[in-house]
Amino acid sequence: MSGEQKAKAKVEQAKGKAQEAVGRTVGNERMTAKGRAEQAKGHAREAKEKMKDTTED
Repeated sequence: MSGEQKAKAKVEQAKGKAQEAVGRTVGNERMTAKGRAEQAKGHAREAKEKMKDTTED
């Protein structure tokens, strides 16, 4: 996995987790959903990079 892409994936996941937590705390369902979406985006990026790594071998 490319180091830069791996870092982006982790940042997206962390950002999403934080946004989801804040949304739950303040009772803002829209913010909670955006946080979940951000996490999913990070997971998808990570999966894509892992797939690239396995096909390059």
